[in-house]
Amino acid sequence: MPMPQAGDKAPGFSLPDQSGATVSLSQFKGRHVVLYFYPKDATPGCTTEACDFRDEHSALVKAGAVVLGVSPDSVASHQKFATKQGLPFSLLADPDHALADAYGVWGEKSLYGRKFMGLIRATFLIGPDGKVVRVWPKVKVAGHVAEVLSTLQGGGADAAEAPKKAPAKAPKAVVKKAPAAGAKAATVKKPAAKGAARKGARA
Repeated sequence: MPMPQAGDKAPGFSLPDQSGATVSLSQFKGRHVVLYFYPKDATPGCTTEACDFRDEHSALVKAGAVVLGVSPDSVASHQKFATKQGLPFSLLADPDHALADAYGVWGEKSLYGRKFMGLIRATFLIGPDGKVVRVWPKVKVAGHVAEVLSTLQGGGADAAEAPKKAPAKAPKAVVKKAPAAGAKAATVKKPAAKGAARKGARA
């Protein structure tokens, strides 16, 4: 399946979370949903991403969003991961990667030259009307959650101001130091006049 784009209706779902409760997209109608797909529980990059969402969770909720993580891991794996990291949001179990397929994030990956099928890290911001607002394909973990939050708050990468360059500094005036007391002033020998040089040659 192709990845949904901004303006498309977000594919619906009903999946169990780490507590075994069924979570459906339809239950969040009228709110923003941050649906993020990650490859595997308890791996370095996925742990960092989950903890970043955890640390900004109150700000994301304040901005009107619900955070939902999705991976092919089991409910038991999600429960262990969420408990260990103190995650305050739902992790949805998608073991047959049906939801990942629906969002176009199950595909060919490569690692150390080896190709295999797996989940591609991506995030979808779904609007209160159930339509996709923004897509982050092939997410890089560093700074990602901050960008999602900025988008929810009305900013986003496109609206963010580029860092302003400091005004160019005026060149410093070169101040020549006066020679120290007692120091001899440098003498510059002037070349002998051409006439004088000729007289010397005749002598």
